[in-house]
Amino acid sequence: MVAQAHPVDATVPVTPLKAAAPMQADQFAHIIKRLIDNIEQVIVGKRDVIEGCLIGLLAGGHILLEDIPGVGKTTLAKSLARSLGVSYKRIQFTPDLLPSDVTGTVVFDQTDNQFKFREGPIFAHVVLADEINRASPKTQSALLECMEEGQVTADLQTHHLPEPFFVIATQNPTEYEGVYPLPESQLDRFAMRLSIGYPSPVAERELMKQQRLHHPIETLQSVTDVTEIQEMQKLVHQVAVHDEIYDYVLRLAQATRQHRQLLLGLSPRGALVLTRTSQAHAITRGRDYVTPDDVKAIAVAVMAHRLIAYPETRMNGFSSERLVEELLRSVPVEGK
Repeated sequence: MVAQAHPVDATVPVTPLKAAAPMQADQFAHIIKRLIDNIEQVIVGKRDVIEGCLIGLLAGGHILLEDIPGVGKTTLAKSLARSLGVSYKRIQFTPDLLPSDVTGTVVFDQTDNQFKFREGPIFAHVVLADEINRASPKTQSALLECMEEGQVTADLQTHHLPEPFFVIATQNPTEYEGVYPLPESQLDRFAMRLSIGYPSPVAERELMKQQRLHHPIETLQSVTDVTEIQEMQKLVHQVAVHDEIYDYVLRLAQATRQHRQLLLGLSPRGALVLTRTSQAHAITRGRDYVTPDDVKAIAVAVMAHRLIAYPETRMNGFSSERLVEELLRSVPVEGK
């Protein structure tokens, strides 16, 4: 399950940031801007996608990058890890990949005459699960405990993953042979689904010029560290959410659950993630409170991949992204 936002008890008053909050929020927004500027040296012209990944990280979630090959999904993950100054591992998902190849396994150490746990590549701050839909469902599910609990269990022993722990999974939406589509229950565990898309002609020209002699990622420097990231994640939890925002999120969720085109609407987990990512979005703007515009800004990325339409509706060219956009226009911000 996605390491998502935990519910905020409506009966407990949300504690706003302290007196130094405006300065803290401004500092937070400044760090985010530096991170985006740094990554944009490599991923040119995709500022919104970079920001989306950072929002997912700071909200404690994980990202599904769904796009065609060659647009920079792997490069984005690597650039993000380098800019954050954290450890990075890449797992190439293939049909013969085993769960233990991801999480690790217990082996017998002849030197000490005892069994020891050998960590798998999942033990890193940023993990790229490349082409996740090419692995078997059994291997895909090996990620679930890691993503939800931040730990691996092997031989009845629990091994904690590094903090922060952030998974970026990629898949190609245009290939249908030799793949195992992620089931709805697993899609729901990704906080956001993003797409990079083709660069603009200007950005693509800049990319070609940049890489004439060397790849810019080779000289990319970190602009933050693990401690600062953990502090920012804690700060996100302190962003105030008014009851009107909770009510607005619930109205959006109910609208999907009652929609005639949808077999499954937004899950409670999805509503929780929408709230937490809205908090992260707000503080990247230097605010210590959430507005409806924060919810609207990330609603498509959070909601669309969680909505399941009826088969006949999908055959008629249904687009969950377009449906969410329609709901954002039709669902009132204030209850009536």
